Formats: sequence, structure tokens, C-alpha cells
Amino acid sequence: MKVWSVSNQKGGVGKTTTVVTLGGLLSSWGFNTLLVDLDPHGSLTSYFKMNPDEMQASVYNLFHDASLKKKNSGPEPYIVKTEFDGISVLPASTAIATLDRQVASMGGMGLVISSALKKVANRYDYVIIDSPPMLGVLMINALAACDHLVIPVLSEYLALKGLDRMLHTIGMVFNSRKIPPHYTIVPTMFDKRTRAARESLSSLRMKYPDHVWKSFIPVDTKVREASQAATPLSLFVKESKAVEAYADLLELLLLDNQQHDKKMAMS
Repeated sequence: MKVWSVSNQKGGVGKTTTVVTLGGLLSSWGFNTLLVDLDPHGSLTSYFKMNPDEMQASVYNLFHDASLKKKNSGPEPYIVKTEFDGISVLPASTAIATLDRQVASMGGMGLVISSALKKVANRYDYVIIDSPPMLGVLMINALAACDHLVIPVLSEYLALKGLDRMLHTIGMVFNSRKIPPHYTIVPTMFDKRTRAARESLSSLRMKYPDHVWKSFIPVDTKVREASQAATPLSLFVKESKAVEAYADLLELLLLDNQQHDKKMAMS
């Protein structure tokens, strides 16, 4: 089982769209996939027609179980199978917004998700985590649990400034790990018609040449239509600019993960 986290400390960059679309593609390619919502806004949960304000069984229960030091507790009771074959969701509830205050003084709370996912490792090929946009116990869990970090970034000046903050956070979280951070920066919602977008993308590639994906996710009206239909983009429409781009990204991530595994095995 491989765990990917989709994270950025700036909101509105396409995190949830990236999680859902990659999950839909993985399922259609025959991979059993679990999507984990760690964002208090619950956008991923809402995408699949669940209300974060009403969830009685959610990712919050994992942290509650851990705070009570419950033995043999795992995520199975809180995972929801969706109507789409191969896609399950560990939903969020709005209660997770209070976790930083509740567990701040407790040790080991940064590894709750990592520990929980190990208990279902034989059930899923891939896990994709929708990370919150703020640094706290939830983002730390998302980063600590992942094998590969995907960072969606808008092609605009302010988004590039926010990326510096995100990379600083990555450095802090991964500082205690022997394995260096493995991440891919993904330009999203790119509109090639605008000069500002083209210049920002060029700047992004010049500043982070080793980590920026060589392509981009374009602006595509089908993304909003798929969201309104509560259906992963690749299952909503077989062909669109965004679907093709995400399929190319997924192929890169799969290949990159294989090469990274070989490199780590040889080191």
C-alpha cells in the first residue's frame, strides 16, 4: 500500500479535485483506493454526498480512540464504501477542527493516521489524503503518513509565495525522518491564455526545477460539472483536458514511486 498526501497551506488550489480525480483514475485502472479527509472544511466528504456536520463516525473517532489509548482500535468502522467500485472514504466531521486544542498536550498524536492506515494496508493499493491548509496536528499526520507528497499550486504570484511557506513546513516535519521528503509540485487551474499564468509557471519551474511536474492541470469546466454531479471527474467524463492531464500525472506518480522505491532499496 502506498500513501499519498495532497497538501498546500494555501486554500483554493485544487486539493480536493486532485484527490478525487486521482482516486477515480486509480479505481478505473484496477486499484483499490481509500480517500482520507483530514480537512475540517470536509470538502472531500461533501463531494461524496456526506455532511461533515452530521458525521457520527469519522476520522475524528480515530483521534478520540488514540487519546483514550484504546487497544486494537482501527479505521474499519469509520470507512465508508462509495457507490463507485474501488473507492472508499474515511470522512471528516467538523469536530476535527477542535483537535489541536484537545490533543496539544498529548504525545504521539502526530502518528495517529500513520498507525491507523497500517491496520488496513492489506485492503488498499493506494491511500490519498486530503490535507488541511493550516499547520497543526492534522497536517502533521498527513505529512507523517505519506510516502509521496503532491503539492497543487496555482500559477499566480501569491500562490508561489505560499509555496515557500509550505516547503518550509515540509522541512520541519520531515526533519526527524531518516527518509528525505519526496514531493511533486503540480501546477493547477492553468490558463495559458493569460500572461500572468505563463510567467508564474515559468518562475515556478525555474525556482524548483527538480520537483515541478513538467506539465500542468488546465482550467476545465468539466471539473465543476463533475463536482456538482458528485462523481470523480474521470468517471463523469471519459475525455477532457483535465482528465488527460491528471492521467498523465498519475502515470508519472506511479513511475516516480517505483523509481524512488528502487533508490531507497539500494541505499
